[in-house]
Amino acid sequence: MGLFSLSRSRCFLSQLVPGLSALLHRQYSLSISSDLFRTQCFIGGRWVSAPSSFTVLDPATGTEIAHVSDCGPGEAEEAIGAAHTAFQSWKQHSAKERSVLLRNWYDLLIQNKEDLAKLITAECGKPMKEALGEVVYSASFLEWFSEEARRVYGDIVPSSAKNRKILVLKQPVGVCSIITPWNFPSAMITRKVGAALAAGCTVVVKPAEDTPLSALALAELAARAGIPAGVFNVVPCSREKTPTVGEVLCTDPRVGKISFTGSTATGKILLRHAAGTVKRVSMELGGLAPFIVFDSADLDQAVAGAIVSKFRNSGQTCVCSNQFLVQSKIHDEFLEKLGRAMDRELRLGHGFEEQTTQGPLINVRAAEKVEKQIEDAVTHGARVLRGGKRLEGSFMEPTLLSSVTTDMLCVKEETFGPLVPVIKFNTEEEAITIANSASVGLAGYFYSRDISQIWRVAEHLEVGMVGVNEGLLSAPEAPFGGVKQSGLGREGSKYGIDEYMDVKYMCFGGLSA
Repeated sequence: MGLFSLSRSRCFLSQLVPGLSALLHRQYSLSISSDLFRTQCFIGGRWVSAPSSFTVLDPATGTEIAHVSDCGPGEAEEAIGAAHTAFQSWKQHSAKERSVLLRNWYDLLIQNKEDLAKLITAECGKPMKEALGEVVYSASFLEWFSEEARRVYGDIVPSSAKNRKILVLKQPVGVCSIITPWNFPSAMITRKVGAALAAGCTVVVKPAEDTPLSALALAELAARAGIPAGVFNVVPCSREKTPTVGEVLCTDPRVGKISFTGSTATGKILLRHAAGTVKRVSMELGGLAPFIVFDSADLDQAVAGAIVSKFRNSGQTCVCSNQFLVQSKIHDEFLEKLGRAMDRELRLGHGFEEQTTQGPLINVRAAEKVEKQIEDAVTHGARVLRGGKRLEGSFMEPTLLSSVTTDMLCVKEETFGPLVPVIKFNTEEEAITIANSASVGLAGYFYSRDISQIWRVAEHLEVGMVGVNEGLLSAPEAPFGGVKQSGLGREGSKYGIDEYMDVKYMCFGGLSA
């Protein structure tokens, strides 16, 4: 299936990876099953062409990968209608039936993980090793919620009246609009959709315009798994049509629930849309994750945690560390060790090359944002210890800054790129004050071997998730979500399915005492 060539790109990475000049002139074949390379929208169990299309690009080179159907409000309404019709029968399926179908879908993801990973690398840019990891992570949510589908329990509550019984039922909310980002184009869908389908809901998915191919491949596998027509629908659209399509998905009265992962600014717009019909919402929004290293920390462990927390997907994850706070006693040693680790472990290149650990940023706008933050920091006194340069296209050198202060953009704004700004602090209270000054609170990390300090800091950090001596948080068994302006609700875990359920109280009266 299709070749896309890097021959038009210039050799701007040769200074960083020896021999890369030759690599950039190779042709990369997706070499995947044609059934998984889908470009039409998926509505009511059918592949449907929209009147127009938009282009999907390889972010490493700007090469065209595919032309995908550009859905508008009409296709979105059609998909909602299909989901609404399918909901009437899907909610009647037994929990075991839904569980079996989700398990079938999981099995198909694992069987096709190589092809799915190639799609992720092609449209998202992340290295193949990370893309394979995402497919397994994505599948794990289908496995988890296939099991949780059979564990949706109600309650029987003791009544104060002898002639009554109080029962609590859980029922699916209905059609759910699922709006997902580009940085995890497969996993962010299954984390939401797995829970929704397990609960008995149907869905309309609007994937990010940069990465629709993964969503469409998931639709093909859902159909193969036996998930009924209309239960899972996908409406890709261009950046230009996203506002109107998003408005339909958030305002149509047939939609009972919205789940969104993306920026806080966009989340606020969707919340305003949802308010008109008082819809249920889940929002996983922006973060500004602190990464705190205390004097008592194991520095080698902290450096390893910093590498995985910051540079996974080239710094483009919702829970990437953004503010690095290092206590004064170990500050210089930490910088030295982290710099050496960056030199040793990070390699820029195309995601299909085996040695690559750092792919491109998703587009030029993303690279420009990181470049702006670096320029601002240097202007205000920061020192560049590693990297610091924007390369051609959307590639950025992994960058390490010291002498960073809290008034710099890289501390106040989410970066979403490979930038490590390090702030020196003196006391625990100072670090917590800096970390908690943000208006958002998704994830936070800290390293310490002081047990009392661990409990204090974990409780005082104003975030939804805390990594203690650990830089990688995500797991299907754990609740994912934030506090403050980082969102509403939780995904994954036993709590994730509750986001898609209504609680109904039934009073059964007139009974003989």
